[in-house]
Order: sequence, then C-alpha cells, then structure tokens
Amino acid sequence: MVANIGIGLVTSLLGGVFVWLWERAKRTREVNRRAAFFGVRPGQTCLIVLGNKYNAPGTAHYRDVRAAIELSLLAGELGCEVTVEPGDFRGGNGDRTEFCVGGPTGGANIRTGGHLAAHLPGVTVHPYDGTRPNSVAIEVGGEKYLFDRGNQEYALVAKFTPVESSSPVFLVSGQTSVANLAAIHFLRREYARVAGRLSSLERFCVLIKISGIGTYEFHRAELEREVSAAAFGP
Repeated sequence: MVANIGIGLVTSLLGGVFVWLWERAKRTREVNRRAAFFGVRPGQTCLIVLGNKYNAPGTAHYRDVRAAIELSLLAGELGCEVTVEPGDFRGGNGDRTEFCVGGPTGGANIRTGGHLAAHLPGVTVHPYDGTRPNSVAIEVGGEKYLFDRGNQEYALVAKFTPVESSSPVFLVSGQTSVANLAAIHFLRREYARVAGRLSSLERFCVLIKISGIGTYEFHRAELEREVSAAAFGP
C-alpha cells in the first residue's frame, strides 16, 4: 500500500514537471517567433523614433504616443528596454532594433522619408493636397492606395536592415496616426498569421488596411497584401 502511494506521488510529481517544462518550452517558442517577426533580440535596447503631429513640429499626436506605448509593452514582453527619439533623429540604429513610427507627409516623420528613399525605392507617398484624389495616397507596384479620412486608411509596414547596422528597422508609415496605431495594434496580435503569409521574415513590406474608422477607430485592421518585391525593387 505504502509503495503504491509512493509510486503514485512520484508519477504525479513527474507528470507535473513534464507539463511545466512543456508549457515553458511553448512560451519560449512563442516569444522567439514574435521576436523573429519584429526583429528583436531579447535583452537588447530598442529605439523608437516618433514623428511629429502633422504641421506641429515638437509635438506628437496622442495616438502616436499610444503606438509608442504599445511598442514599449511589446519590447517589455520580449525582455527589452526602449529609448525614444524624435523624427528628426539622425544616425544609424546600430545594434538597436529601430521602430520608426509615422508617415513622411508634411514633415511628420523626416526619418521615415529618408528610410523610404534609401531602402524602398518602389514606394511613393503622395503629398497632402486637398484638391487631388491621390492626396496622401501610398503608391507601390503601380497601384495607389487612396486616403479616405475617417473611413478607410492604409499603413505601409516594412522591415529591413541597413548595411551599416546589425539590427533591423521596423517601419510603420500610416496615412494618419490612426493608421499607425491600428497597424501596430493589429501586428501585436496577429503577427503569427501575417508571418505565415510572408515570403521572408528577414525583409518584407506589407500594406495594412484600416476600415470602419468612424465606428471602430483603430480596432478593425487587416493585411491587405505583401508588396515586398515592388517596394524594394527599382
């Protein structure tokens, strides 16, 4: 009887240990997959470059601040710390994964404009012009993704590693601060599904569509399409 009880206790203990180890390994795999998607190494310091509010240098839109908070939470979940710089930050990101948030329109994020020119020659972000239908449109691969404020908007999201850096840049260039926040909020939750549809995790460019903004604000977002070949091409 005593022997049977002892065997039962040992079996239960071993079973509990195996379950704990399996759950721990599962969590580790999930963290590693998420870190690989965003280009983050657990333990490193990440750089967040935050753009200005449109036509308001020196200030940030509150939704962009919320986007920065989402990125900070992501970094914390992956065991990283963050530093924040304004959109006129100059220099390489070095060994820090850079999250650059905000489109180049109106000088909102100058660094985004530089990244697009240097690394995504196939992308054009049209300037704001209230008299033209392609105002603030994102053009890539011969197709224009038009701006319909407060209804349907787009965010271009790209990941690439500059030749002078050892860590990647993760660029989020939305047509507005709503699109910036929506793209980050969406990718934090759906990175695995998006990753499964990409041709490469090392370098990619996708468009995120945000719809129903008047009702759902930044909560309704989806992957529109991958445009890596056209964006990084000549």
